[in-house]
Amino acid sequence: MKIPLQVTFRGFPHSDAVEANVRDKADKLDQFFSDIMSCRVVVEAQHKHHQHGNLYHVSIDLSVPGRELAVTRDPSEHQAHEDVYVAIRDAFDAARRQLEDYARELRGDVKTHEPPERGHIVELVPAEDFGRIATPNGRLVYFHRNSVLDADFDQLREGDEVTFAEEDGELGPQASTVRVTRRH
Repeated sequence: MKIPLQVTFRGFPHSDAVEANVRDKADKLDQFFSDIMSCRVVVEAQHKHHQHGNLYHVSIDLSVPGRELAVTRDPSEHQAHEDVYVAIRDAFDAARRQLEDYARELRGDVKTHEPPERGHIVELVPAEDFGRIATPNGRLVYFHRNSVLDADFDQLREGDEVTFAEEDGELGPQASTVRVTRRH
């Protein structure tokens, strides 16, 4: 980390053992993702319950290049957070997941969904349950009756504008899903 770790305790006295646990978890995050610029951790004991002990709330703020990551573990959702070490573990696990997502994003490994392709129907063969779509660049894409969504294959007409998802078929490109966008 470029800026030293900051650990704050609220609602209970400072504990060297708890701080050592937080520092150990923060060091592991720093080994996993070495570009962490700063890390601030707040460990808070919430009000005492009559039948149970304190519930602990842990928040972690991480600064990484281009982004701030924030993690909070709400004790009302987790009765296990009566143990401060469990609350800390859960918060750092969530922080690691956020760092993993951020690292994937930086590497370009995040899936992006391409917008559906557009075209218009140029051929229909109802007797054989298929048709063909022409794309704006002139390619022909096969589609089967079962690929048509939100419309009845028998109601389709040549010239209908469609969007579709393309995949490789046995005999070339084929549309796995076809949606009518405008009638001819």
